[in-house]
Amino acid sequence: MKGSTYRRCSCRDPKTGKELGTSCPKRNSRNHCTYSIRQELPPREDGSRRSFARGGYDSRKAAQADLDHVRALLGLAESDDPEGTELIAAMLMEVGRERTPLPEVEETRRRLNAGQDLIGSLTVAEYLDRWLAGKRIRKSGINRYETDIRVHLKPRIGHRRLDRLRVSHLSEMFTDIRDANAQILEQNAQRRAAIDELVTVPWKGVDNRARRKAMKAAIDEMPPFRRVTGSATRQHVKATLRAALNDAIGQQIITFNPAAHVEIDPVRKPKALVWTDERVAKWEQTGEKPSPVMVWTPQQTGAFLDFVAQDRLYAMWHLIAFRGLRRGEACGQPWSETNLDTHSLTVSAQLVQDGWEVEASDPKTDSGYRVVALDDDTVDVLKRHRERQDEARAEWGSAWVETGHVFTQEDGSWLHPGKVTDLFERLVAASGLPPIRLHDLRHGAATLMLAADIDIKIVSDTLGHSDTRITRDIYQSVLPQVGKSAAEATAKLVPLQRRAEAEKAARKAAKKAKARKAAAKKPGKGTGGKPKGDANAHAKAKKKAKRQKPKK
Repeated sequence: MKGSTYRRCSCRDPKTGKELGTSCPKRNSRNHCTYSIRQELPPREDGSRRSFARGGYDSRKAAQADLDHVRALLGLAESDDPEGTELIAAMLMEVGRERTPLPEVEETRRRLNAGQDLIGSLTVAEYLDRWLAGKRIRKSGINRYETDIRVHLKPRIGHRRLDRLRVSHLSEMFTDIRDANAQILEQNAQRRAAIDELVTVPWKGVDNRARRKAMKAAIDEMPPFRRVTGSATRQHVKATLRAALNDAIGQQIITFNPAAHVEIDPVRKPKALVWTDERVAKWEQTGEKPSPVMVWTPQQTGAFLDFVAQDRLYAMWHLIAFRGLRRGEACGQPWSETNLDTHSLTVSAQLVQDGWEVEASDPKTDSGYRVVALDDDTVDVLKRHRERQDEARAEWGSAWVETGHVFTQEDGSWLHPGKVTDLFERLVAASGLPPIRLHDLRHGAATLMLAADIDIKIVSDTLGHSDTRITRDIYQSVLPQVGKSAAEATAKLVPLQRRAEAEKAARKAAKKAKARKAAAKKPGKGTGGKPKGDANAHAKAKKKAKRQKPKK
């Protein structure tokens, strides 16, 4: 196919407006004209001609280099590959029309062989929309991905080309998020200070009313209260982008995943702490929780269950406290999977929130499908609960909503997980016990099992964990008495000289004390028996008689 380079003068006749071309008097000047290229492309399907043209080169050498580049791209398609030839021709037409740089030959070869778009014009936003539309997971997971994409990814990196996304771009994105956090905190503080000042202004008086009106107007102009993007959310944003880009690699759209290499602040998961007497005392003084995750002692758990013994959902609080079901699992547990005769239940479903709407779903993970053993007391509690539910069903009659769930609303309909949490918090506050979350009852169940020396594997299976390391890392919050026993057992393994001497002294002191106690019980040493003086005289007389006795 033909191709050439040529000089071109863009000067125009001032009268006619036409280009002067070869008649320009300055054409022979060295730097007056520019160079252009034109390369014939394979004809269209209808036989019409097309070509790649580009101008504005400062030298013939630069023009020739681009012409060779175009010919190298055309040579990527084999002669017996009409589809490849057409793709390259269409690509060159688009590059010429958009006046974008010519793509690299080797990158174009790779894309052509992989069946990808030859021009990497796909933006991050376009790809993320396409990726999200193809996900087939439960609705709550889709919503979480959609939030990450809409709130964080598309506004900050959505405009970038997918194939040109770099680690530095993501580092800048997370830096912007941290900077935005600082701004949000400052704006929240300003709005809070203005509201607090407004409270101090009296209602009475013309001046006060005018001042209040002006302050309210100023507050309305301020940004509303907003939440910052915490470290856990930033990690989730990174995980969302990483998953999406991994799929892009699998589809051979890109070859490198920058989200796998960007470094951000690690998430420090709060450790579960037990409500010891010292922590309870400090909480009563300051109202502050030592950790977001707090666990009751067995005594505190028992006090709470005694307090809510008459609550309609007592059986659910009992089941979570002893067997560690998740909130959604307890709300969605059906009677058909609860076998009280065999002392077991099978976790096979849960109720989850989508916004404020409730929907049935599978357990959180594959390990969430599990059989949970029930103790005799829990079985008795569930039997009494079933009897009361049968009575309620009879009272409601035709208005009863038959869901088949173990725990329901008064009319038999689904429980709302969010309302269950609100009810639990109100009950805890009314009990006077130190606060914990509903999910912390699950932590407490794990702690109780571990304190009872239950094997970690059994605890992990009961909780529905895929790995015992999860159980150890998250739920093994050791009770004080268990920790002390472990400390004592550990200390006894080390032979220390000072400990041996102390133990020897203790045994000697105990021996002396025992001797003194035994001596106190002999005649003359305590109450009863003969007086000490009489006993001594009797002993002396007996000894003297023995000496005077004649020998045989």
